[in-house]
Amino acid sequence: MLVKIDTYFDGEFWCARGISEDIFTQGATYDELLKHIKEAVALHLEDKGEDIYNDIQARRG
Repeated sequence: MLVKIDTYFDGEFWCARGISEDIFTQGATYDELLKHIKEAVALHLEDKGEDIYNDIQARRG
């Protein structure tokens, strides 16, 4: 399953929100944000009974 994520800096934190899925996370750095995105997507899809792979591609805003 492809999950599209939009990322942006809100002035204090890097934030990520799912475009087609109800996912939101944040991190102090962009690298930390990518780690949190992987965790959030995995948990979200686990709840839906789906498997994921570790190829994360985020659109940086």
